[in-house]
Amino acid sequence: MKDKNPLSPHLQIYNWHISSLISISHRIIGIINIIIVTLICIWVAFLLLGSSNYEFVQNFFKTYFGKFLIVGTVWSFSFQILCEIRHLFWDLGFGFELKTSNISGILVIFGSIFLTILILGKNLIQ
Repeated sequence: MKDKNPLSPHLQIYNWHISSLISISHRIIGIINIIIVTLICIWVAFLLLGSSNYEFVQNFFKTYFGKFLIVGTVWSFSFQILCEIRHLFWDLGFGFELKTSNISGILVIFGSIFLTILILGKNLIQ
């Protein structure tokens, strides 16, 4: 006879928590950052191929999509850094309480947005 109640939570009844969202986002953004660093290395390698190739890439970053990529890159790096600082405190044994974990997760989200605005500053408007 089959048990109609599953032993582990499934997607229909699972309640998302800020810690699980931050953890999943941290892993996904880590992979995205590896791709971004690879693309930055390729971009720098265009310098060896001549100035016309480099100017093509430079002009691309003046478009709206290019600016969006710059903002996304700065945000993803700042999010990754703040998540790593959060994990460093966990490695030291601090911040395991549920309330502290939720507060640090919210600080990571809003802190990464704040750092993006702080780093790019008035360049976001132009």
